[in-house]
Amino acid sequence: MKHSIKTTVILFALAISSISFAQDKKANNIDNSNIALQGYSPVSYLDLGIAQKGLKEYKSEHNKVVYYFTDAEQKKKFEKNPSKYLPQYGGFCAFGVYAGAKFRPDPNKFIVKDGKYFLYLYNLELDAQQLWLAENDHKKLVGTANTNWSKLKNTYN
Repeated sequence: MKHSIKTTVILFALAISSISFAQDKKANNIDNSNIALQGYSPVSYLDLGIAQKGLKEYKSEHNKVVYYFTDAEQKKKFEKNPSKYLPQYGGFCAFGVYAGAKFRPDPNKFIVKDGKYFLYLYNLELDAQQLWLAENDHKKLVGTANTNWSKLKNTYN
């Protein structure tokens, strides 16, 4: 099969764009529209200690990932210091990362501690937030999760 140079360039560009998109999806728990936290506001987690769904009219993009906020003030806070408000482990379940795997969390299951917030898987069979709390050693869990994340963030799981 013979390709023209133009076709080859187009195929290469598509391959590069899908590779760069794949890189983003490895380290960030995002949907197909690059929306993080299932649309919940990162500022609400950290500053208010509650899970609040953000609104499309108050969105911001950071490192190709889209975040929603409840109002213009939250959006402004995030844009002033985005790294402060990013979820731990790219928004994947903290207990899953501790255990060596990536799981999508329930955005309503989280813990705020030491100026960071951690999200957890929750379904009929597993409440990862309760498993984390039952260990009663946040520092140890975070240490192990941080070590595991250094490898996991570059994989699809």
